[in-house]
Amino acid sequence: MSAPAFDAIVIGAGSVGLPTALFLAEAGVATLVIDQFAGPGQGSNKAAIGGIRATHSAPAKIRLCLDSLRVFSTWEQSHGDSIEWFQGGYVFVAYREREECSLKELLKVQRSYGLNIRWLDRDEMIALVPDINREGLRGGTYSPEDGSASPMMSAAAFYRRGVELGARFRFGERVTGIIRRKNGVVGVRTDKGDYATGTVINAAGAWARPLAQSVGLDTPVVPDSHEAGITEPVARFFDTMLVDIRPTEGARNYYFYQHRPGGIVFCITPDPPIVGTDRRETSVFLPMIAARMVGLMPKLANIKVRRTWRGLYPMTPDGAPVLGWSKTVEGYVHAEGMCGQGYMLGPGVGALLSRMVRGADSAADRRILEELRPTREFGGEEALK
Repeated sequence: MSAPAFDAIVIGAGSVGLPTALFLAEAGVATLVIDQFAGPGQGSNKAAIGGIRATHSAPAKIRLCLDSLRVFSTWEQSHGDSIEWFQGGYVFVAYREREECSLKELLKVQRSYGLNIRWLDRDEMIALVPDINREGLRGGTYSPEDGSASPMMSAAAFYRRGVELGARFRFGERVTGIIRRKNGVVGVRTDKGDYATGTVINAAGAWARPLAQSVGLDTPVVPDSHEAGITEPVARFFDTMLVDIRPTEGARNYYFYQHRPGGIVFCITPDPPIVGTDRRETSVFLPMIAARMVGLMPKLANIKVRRTWRGLYPMTPDGAPVLGWSKTVEGYVHAEGMCGQGYMLGPGVGALLSRMVRGADSAADRRILEELRPTREFGGEEALK
């Protein structure tokens, strides 16, 4: 019996794979999505905290996330699904001259690529976030069009829309390898069977590297774990995502916001990174981040934490995704290494990959793909990684 055939197979039904499948199906591409988990968004997507920003320092990520913001912000109006979109904006605070100079310098790049962002002085920052700690506050950047949504609700919405458009999904099925013949892919092998295709999109997140290796590629994606948490819901008292990039012992930065149902969602970037796939919560996370959050916003002190969790960031050496066609394996598409930003990048990446696979990519798309090409030198690091 011949293997079922598809125009494209997407490996991974998460933050990138779901919107990629949706946009492919919308364009009439016969698409299959295969995922090892029991349903959509059950890998790293469900550990995302839901922040969506175009406030980056890399041009490609700014452009991709601006596209993502357009999808998230109009989804309910266009399709009827609530994904708990809330446009509260992002604030990067500055309490030291070092952060003030760095953030002001980045404004030049961010504005040049169409980002709506500006510097707030101390008084403007207090007016926007009245409960912020005022001692030593110098100001910060504010991007009002950024926001947040529910990763699980949006995953379900993207999945439903993909199914409506004809995308096929196979859950609870583990990909064991990508089938290669001579210089190109011809299919995907799983623990339950084979599927034929001439195009394979590796959107497997933290599990992407072994799949790349199965066709002789070795994308430099190494997972590390980040811990997050959420409080009990309370009446809204601030709108923005607050990001503090001052490093402290054990942490590079931290960030938190009040999402639409009222809970405070928070996360920290560990320093040094916790490399590996261990997703068990730790006893050190909550005391570390609680002290910093209360220091930045004292009003948080008596709010009860409901739960904490850990998720995996598929990291590249320079903190940027790897996107585009393989130069050595025909039909293989890199959609790897989102570096913990797959949720905010997903719709923008998915739309771009759909155009690329169909040969409909624009000059702007090609500039993004050139910046994020698999063959680049992985030197340096994005300032707002």
